[in-house]
Amino acid sequence: MYSSTFIFAKKEYDEDFYRLDEAIARAAKDIPGYLGEESWENPGTGLISNVYYWDSLEALQALIQHPTHLEAKARQANWLDGYQVVISQVLKTYGDAGLPQTHFLRQHP
Repeated sequence: MYSSTFIFAKKEYDEDFYRLDEAIARAAKDIPGYLGEESWENPGTGLISNVYYWDSLEALQALIQHPTHLEAKARQANWLDGYQVVISQVLKTYGDAGLPQTHFLRQHP
C-alpha cells in the first residue's frame, strides 16, 4: 500500500477551486487501486493535509497524470500559499480497538 500526502497552506478559494477539487476527488475514487482518503487540519499552523491511500504506485500515478489534477497543479498558486507532497510506502498498520480503523488500513498486514 502507498500513501500520497498533500500538505498545503490555503489562500482564498473560488468556484474554480471547488470545481476542480470535486473533480479530482471523483477521479481518484474511479481509479482502480484507490483505497480511501483522510483529511487533517492543524489549527496551530493552519496547514491542511489530505492523505490518499493506493494499492500500487501505478494507481497513484494515474491520478498524478489525470488532466484535472494537472490543471489544478498548474493553477495551485491561485489558491495555495505553498504546498508539499509526500509519497510513502506503508509497511504496516496497527492499533487497538479504541480508534475505529478504516477498512483500507485494517486490511494491510
